[in-house]
Amino acid sequence: MNGDAVISCRDVWKLYGPDPQRFLERHDGAPSVDEVKDAGYIPAVVAASLDVMPGEILVLMGLSGSGKSTLVRCLSRLVEPTAGTIHFAGVDLLAASSRELIDMRRHRMGMVFQHFALFPHRTVAENITFPLEVQGVDGATRRARAEEILALVGLEGRGGYYPRELSGGQQQRVGIGRSLAVEPDVWFLDEPFSALDPLIRREMQDEFLRLQSVLHKTIVFITHDFSEAIRLADRIAILYEGQIVQLGSAEDLVTQPATDYVRNFARDVQRDRILTAASVMGAAADAAPDAAAVPADAVLRDIAASVLSASQNLRVVDGAGTTVGSLSRDAVIDAIWGANGSEVGNSIR
Repeated sequence: MNGDAVISCRDVWKLYGPDPQRFLERHDGAPSVDEVKDAGYIPAVVAASLDVMPGEILVLMGLSGSGKSTLVRCLSRLVEPTAGTIHFAGVDLLAASSRELIDMRRHRMGMVFQHFALFPHRTVAENITFPLEVQGVDGATRRARAEEILALVGLEGRGGYYPRELSGGQQQRVGIGRSLAVEPDVWFLDEPFSALDPLIRREMQDEFLRLQSVLHKTIVFITHDFSEAIRLADRIAILYEGQIVQLGSAEDLVTQPATDYVRNFARDVQRDRILTAASVMGAAADAAPDAAAVPADAVLRDIAASVLSASQNLRVVDGAGTTVGSLSRDAVIDAIWGANGSEVGNSIR
């Protein structure tokens, strides 16, 4: 367990089949996926270990059936894990009683799912404050909280509307607002934007990032869209057949894919939006002391034009202005365009 983490899980399994605990015991808690399948079990989550840090957006992604939704439900214990340990804000979640779990879900966890599940007979404000109503919060406090959240999610003046009177994007904002009503410690979002059309989806991603800049929540976000993941995530966990096959930044996944499965996810990504000067720089000695400088954390998209038009390598500097590397024209071309970079580079000359 990582004491600094909001959520910390170790060696979490979820198998579907008869007496899965006994099956794991017979294999000393570490059967192979082939052994699991050969025994007739479904390996929904396999030996998953991760930490979610305060204020972090951790994205879980993978193809349908990879186990990402099941893992999130294990982290909130909506699904009972077969084995492993899960700590939520220092509390042993698997040792918590039903009453303690209900209390944590009501007060410390916010959840948003792909389907909004709004109450059609309740107004927007009533939908948003329903969790507070369940808690027994008085009407005046609920109404005041509704006004705060309506402003936060951009639905001012629509508290008296009914869900049928809202667009899909607006309904999703209501769902997001409802999940924030209890001011949760952790926010679980399971493909919340996948049912929206591309334009509204992009708008909701913008809204999500704006909210996070204000709220600084600890977030576990599920998606199957790598472009969405790299736009939103601090770190990304890629799942395959219930296993976390790689966990790291988008830059890590693009530059150092652990498996072909991860490489395929990252294959069509716009590399210039992810890779930084630090990730492709050469030795500091390869740049002249008087050469122009670029920040180490600058993404290539923002500095490519300067590098490609320069007559010499640029210096890469850290936050203190110290030269930590050099950036060449060829390095940028290779990083962005790969094997065909020389042809692209010649066309730019």
